[in-house]
Amino acid sequence: MSLRAAVYVGCFLAAGMANAQTLKSNMVFVDSGWAGNSINTAVFRKNSLTSWNEFQFVAFYDSYGSVVLGRRRHGDTEFTLKKTFYSGNIYDAHNSISIIADSYGFLHLSWGQHNTPLQYCRSLEPGSLDLSPAMSMTGQLEDRVTYPEFYRLPNGNLIFLYRDGQSGNGNLVVNNYDKNQRKWERLHGSLINGEGLRNAYWQACVDRKGVIHLSWVWRETPDVASNHDLCYARSRDGGKTWERSDGKKYGLPITAETAEYAWRIPQQQELINQTSMSADDDGNPFIATYWREASSDVPQYHLVYYHKSQWQHLAFNFRKMPFTLSGGGTKKIPIARPQVVVQGSGSETKPTLIFRDAERDNKVSIIRVENLKEKKWAVYDLSTTPFEAWEPTLDVDVWNKQKVLNLFVQNVEQADAEGVVETSSKPIYILEWDPAKTIPKIPKR
Repeated sequence: MSLRAAVYVGCFLAAGMANAQTLKSNMVFVDSGWAGNSINTAVFRKNSLTSWNEFQFVAFYDSYGSVVLGRRRHGDTEFTLKKTFYSGNIYDAHNSISIIADSYGFLHLSWGQHNTPLQYCRSLEPGSLDLSPAMSMTGQLEDRVTYPEFYRLPNGNLIFLYRDGQSGNGNLVVNNYDKNQRKWERLHGSLINGEGLRNAYWQACVDRKGVIHLSWVWRETPDVASNHDLCYARSRDGGKTWERSDGKKYGLPITAETAEYAWRIPQQQELINQTSMSADDDGNPFIATYWREASSDVPQYHLVYYHKSQWQHLAFNFRKMPFTLSGGGTKKIPIARPQVVVQGSGSETKPTLIFRDAERDNKVSIIRVENLKEKKWAVYDLSTTPFEAWEPTLDVDVWNKQKVLNLFVQNVEQADAEGVVETSSKPIYILEWDPAKTIPKIPKR
């Protein structure tokens, strides 16, 4: 029997066997897609969904490995779909598709990257699903690309992050796209340098003031068990220069010796890589991840955040199921890497972690912090059906403008160590959830 839990309230209500409270959400069908591994739902997809003006775009692989794009007007329940002439190696779950729309409405796309040459193109017209031929960005350090990620700055320019190198030995590359010149330039060939000994697995966000926040764990070898520590940097000038949380400038590249350590976490503690971060309305960073405390054999979700000029930590100790992380490749793990979004600031700061847990029958679930100062939080479900190996990705544009979640969801499989499961294509949905309409008050102690 799987463990089902009642609504958890901080450490004040014990886990129970009753069904959890399910909050009202809406599912919009997109299409069916490849589901033999987690390539369509990997947490490091930046982005699976993106918006421009009244349009929302989606990207995914179909059962043949073809890249499919979709577009709808916000509020519509049907997507216009286009099967592109591009394809990817769907048998490696690292090879996810990342998209973003720049402020002029041109859609940018990168796909099929795992220590392979850059694959990048953009739409021919604003709002269009028709794509250009593949092209380079700068022509340098584009032979061993992994984890392509797009971010939009308030001025409409784009930032593109990727790893040059391989697991346990790689560097973080940062490119900038000028929307007016329609041209990419290199900002850093090695913003975070593993010195040939390790590499950084990062997560990033851009806050409402345009500050780029970056956090990462170090990995010493290709073995996930060698992940350790949580580091931080930020840029106030579009990625050109970088500083610590106290404003002290970094000398570049950042290394293990010079990095700011937001939270110390040893190796061999089931610390996962590549999760999520966000920022409150005042620009304070929030980092969501999971690891196992030394005193326990059960990995738990954690929130590390910057408040009152210091790093703080909140552990959500509701899980009961132990597991260990070791080896290389994409892992079959009973919980998803979390996403985090934040509303408000100061005493009104309300972070929300989005996750999946086998203990909760692999439903789409959230941890909602209603009072950060008093550490009052609760766990809810957003779906009634399971989504197996799914990890959360969202439309950041919709969240930033409306504080409404639009999640890419699909019931996918994942065999351990980059395996593939024989299964048919599975439906893809956009899960829409508005916290302002559905969050109940947390019971008093």
